[in-house]
Amino acid sequence: METSKYYVYMLLCSDKTFYTGTSNDVEKRVATHNAGKGAKYTKTRRPVKLMYTEELENKSQALKREIAIKKLSRSQKRNY
Repeated sequence: METSKYYVYMLLCSDKTFYTGTSNDVEKRVATHNAGKGAKYTKTRRPVKLMYTEELENKSQALKREIAIKKLSRSQKRNY
């Protein structure tokens, strides 16, 4: 059973696109993205800026929430 908190987060990339992901340490993950060692998507879109975080009970819930956020339109994401 998973016991640590997980987070879903949304980044604003340098080209004004959004990237959504999950992590158990958001600050460290954002630093990894900005160092060019995060997701392939963000490597060429640095620097990234943290726009939104949401704490969830476990990784499974965070992944479900990530999928839901990714389905939102650009204008809906902008409202976060």
